[in-house]
Amino acid sequence: MTGTTVRRITVVGEEILRRDCREATTEFGTPELSRLIEDMFATLDVAEGAGLAANQVDVDLRLFIWNMEDEWGTRHRGHILNPVLAPLPPGRRRLAEEPEGCLSVPGPYLTVARPDLATVHGKDKDGNPLTVEGRGYFARCLQHESDHLAGRLYVDRLSQRERKRALRAMAEQRDEVFARRAARTEARQADGRTR
Repeated sequence: MTGTTVRRITVVGEEILRRDCREATTEFGTPELSRLIEDMFATLDVAEGAGLAANQVDVDLRLFIWNMEDEWGTRHRGHILNPVLAPLPPGRRRLAEEPEGCLSVPGPYLTVARPDLATVHGKDKDGNPLTVEGRGYFARCLQHESDHLAGRLYVDRLSQRERKRALRAMAEQRDEVFARRAARTEARQADGRTR
């Protein structure tokens, strides 16, 4: 991670979070793409999140990363470009209602219903085909990040009343969240892991 850059995380209200991200085409195998992915992992670490989409660091690209532990203690870490969330067969579709938050909506966690199983097809950074399957919290992460690349935030899945509640909570908590991220970035820089 030496020499990685912690990037600014975009927040609700910024236009890039509201549009479909562009497909990766010529980026595969480039040093710039590898650097972006490394920077995203550094940013995710500082922000203490589970996943991060490229538009959350102000890059218009169908790419997201994840680094999280599920409820069974399994660590999941990776990236995917041009992801497509596979539809679930009706017999395997079971909704789980769990608290969900977002680095671009700093602070609040509200209950969102999502399927407890997810499969995403796409490509790795070198353009090789990639399929990622998740259940439970990891499935939620894959769906949440896929939503980002289509210009949707978790608050869009809430009722109007709950959405307003989330945005009020964000307004109250964001300064504290930003201060914590800044302190973690400073600590990483002191360790020489970022710039």
